[in-house]
Amino acid sequence: MQQKLSEIQVGAAELIARARAMAPVLAERAKKAERESKIPDETIADFKEAGFFRVLQPKRYGGYEMDPEVFYEIQMAIAEGCMSSAWVYGVVAVHNWQLALFDARAQEEVWGKESSVLTSSTYMPVGKVVPVEGGFKFSGRWGFSSGSEHCEWVLLGGLVPPKEGETMPEFRTFLLPRSDYKIISNWDVLGLKGTGSHDIVVDDAFVPAYRTHKSKDGFMCDSPGNAVNTAPLYRLPFAQIFVRAVSTASLGALQGAIQLFRQYAASRVSVNTGAKTTEDIGAQMACAEAEAALDEMKLVLLRNFSSLIEAARDGGAVPIETRVQYRYHSATVTERCAAHVSCLLRYCGGRGIYLSNPLTRIFLDLHAARSHVANNIDPIARNYGGVLLGQNNTDFFI
Repeated sequence: MQQKLSEIQVGAAELIARARAMAPVLAERAKKAERESKIPDETIADFKEAGFFRVLQPKRYGGYEMDPEVFYEIQMAIAEGCMSSAWVYGVVAVHNWQLALFDARAQEEVWGKESSVLTSSTYMPVGKVVPVEGGFKFSGRWGFSSGSEHCEWVLLGGLVPPKEGETMPEFRTFLLPRSDYKIISNWDVLGLKGTGSHDIVVDDAFVPAYRTHKSKDGFMCDSPGNAVNTAPLYRLPFAQIFVRAVSTASLGALQGAIQLFRQYAASRVSVNTGAKTTEDIGAQMACAEAEAALDEMKLVLLRNFSSLIEAARDGGAVPIETRVQYRYHSATVTERCAAHVSCLLRYCGGRGIYLSNPLTRIFLDLHAARSHVANNIDPIARNYGGVLLGQNNTDFFI
């Protein structure tokens, strides 16, 4: 039976409150996560118990099928305590949304016996794909599979060779169980250390065709899974959901940085000048500008997804120009958050450069997040500007 809207709203508020209450605990665990290059097992257990991974999961398998805004609000709240934890939550939980787009047989294989099973990913299109009867032989090595040690399945990118008469390969996501791949622990980085984004290796595994998802189906909002998962949630463009999963943690991290800076500034007096940080005009402006930018970016995020879900409910298509615009909005987030945290860190003085300063961790995490291809602002800004000036769209991950 469909939940009433009021019941969904109450559930959403409770989930977000749980995430906010958990943030201080996650901040305490952040050093352990960095040291072990892995989100602590107890954090993943806490997320499961709180119901966070079920927000975008189909009701057929115990999920809540809530609007994306709830998912992102949870991610932002988590990031106030630990951006690595929020990053892993974002990229792992969003897979429960994409799995709903797969053929029903694939969904049953993943969730049929245990609906709390988790899936990691790396969509790099580097898989060697050989078509065979019933599916594909699949091999390769992929980087950056965040949270992989906590997961029993993985989503991997690969290009299916063009058929006779075709000229372009077809991008698909391939779904594999843990028995078909190895995790190579090599996550030694400057930021987002706790995400455990290790390499994945596959050696000549067989992947049935029904355990693949075509990128063009996600683009057209018409995937095999829509036959059984009919909620408007699953008619949203795949790229719009995913790119926000790797940028929204930055908003929570910026919020956490502002809170930390305000606490630090309240008691800091420069040993060189004797001036209070709270009375420093530069510090005041940095704090004001960061808070204003955060407010703006959160409002844009929520407005965009309100518009997208409304279109999905009405059965209408979202114009390409709008999708390009929303893609640009997402790509700017991490860049802007990193710039504001850099400015706040400047007004921490000499103590700001110590790794024991939690603001430094946020600074490093944000600069690491900038390296994700979905957060690379340059090509996305060029495409958006080109479309505004009458050029054809060149980005189909929208």
